[in-house]
Amino acid sequence: MIYRKGQLIELTITDLAEKNKCYAKTPDGLSVFVQGLLAIGDKVEVKIYKVKKSYLETRATRIISQSEDRVDPLCPYFGICGGCKWQHINYPSQLQLKQKQVQDALTHLGGFKDIRVEPAKPANPQFYYRNKIEFSFSAQRYLMPDELELTELAKPKTFALGFHAPGRYDKVLDIDDCFIAHPDMVDVLKCVKRFALEHGLSAYSVKDHRGFLRNLVIRRGEFTGELMVNLVTSSFDEALMTQLFHELHRALGEKLTTFVNNITTRSNNVAFGEQEHVIYGSGLIVDRLNSYRFNISANSFFQTNTAQAIRLYQTVLDLARLSQEDIVYDLYCGTGSISQFISGHCKKVFGIELIESAVKDALSNAKLNDVHNCRFRQLDLKSFQDMYHELIDFGLPDVVITDPPRAGMHPKAVKTLLKLNPKTIIYVSCNPASLARDGKLFCEDQHYKLSKVIPVDMFPHTNHIESVARFEKVA
Repeated sequence: MIYRKGQLIELTITDLAEKNKCYAKTPDGLSVFVQGLLAIGDKVEVKIYKVKKSYLETRATRIISQSEDRVDPLCPYFGICGGCKWQHINYPSQLQLKQKQVQDALTHLGGFKDIRVEPAKPANPQFYYRNKIEFSFSAQRYLMPDELELTELAKPKTFALGFHAPGRYDKVLDIDDCFIAHPDMVDVLKCVKRFALEHGLSAYSVKDHRGFLRNLVIRRGEFTGELMVNLVTSSFDEALMTQLFHELHRALGEKLTTFVNNITTRSNNVAFGEQEHVIYGSGLIVDRLNSYRFNISANSFFQTNTAQAIRLYQTVLDLARLSQEDIVYDLYCGTGSISQFISGHCKKVFGIELIESAVKDALSNAKLNDVHNCRFRQLDLKSFQDMYHELIDFGLPDVVITDPPRAGMHPKAVKTLLKLNPKTIIYVSCNPASLARDGKLFCEDQHYKLSKVIPVDMFPHTNHIESVARFEKVA
């Protein structure tokens, strides 16, 4: 059959892909990529906008019949906001799709033919689960579809506090609620927005780099209830921040633990300050992972879903199968949360991290928890020779746990890990493609074999999935 640009055809969605795309096939077997937030089993009409030799690129124009996996999304911003793109799919189906993502990556990218990925461990709860939320200010508000034809708008076009619209670095979707943020965070959002509008405060513009308000970052201890408000601005106005603190205190009462004001002069959108002013409290909140307590500052890393982080770390512990005689290395250890979580189950742990501030946080947290068998060092995993004397002094590992960033491990870091020659590698991954690629390197020349993979859902209603993999030394 001959297909033409602009042609309408009917298809049934058979798989999901990234960047709001789905997959289907024409009746004669040609692959079709469909732009749109759809579910497997949806029968849709699509319009062709690109014709290639082996596939078509299309946009969905209407849903003819809905999949049984479909549910009504709770969020009024669904489909416009860039987050929670799977909120229209029932949760059991989300878990199956995430399991399939990991399985497909390992099979097609890693070449692992004989491994069956375990079912994904579900999150509970599936809403209001984030312990950190980051809102952006903008001098350009993204208009909702029902506003485009209006002559009078209920909200100003020159102020927004919410999330960046997909593909728009300059415009922000102004929101009044978020179903993955705790209600306390929404109360902060409303209070700060009201204060800003009443005082005529300017939102930052990425085009002319003017404006006072940059970001609003809110952190909450899942198991302590402690609440941090971090307002990022272009300059410091102590009197104004004191006024805002009183408004926050009136709105939140004793729920408010600390209020900090980070100052940045950078032109990018990163919510990280060059200076920090503590307006109220200590500048820290505390949260727990089981019995371990962690100080969390405005700019420190902590797993975004606390309850599910415990399940993730327990999965690491289960797959590591540690003994009290084992020496463990924790690579990319960050603030030391995994190191301390496993510290009672082994002889000692060596946490290695490149970022200096994270190492300082790890040392502080170990002291807070009275953990004495963890050492943390700022070292570059790409340079084995520079690490050698420190490693020999500590003792070579029986088990290595590696939790790299989304891009995975640098090839030189993989070589360092292989030189360590542990009996077991536990790989914690937030990207199935990186796990598949690095895992393939581990198993080349029959160094290791992949024995088990367990996905853990940290972010319901998104396509993101964490997974924990166990690699065993081949005898």
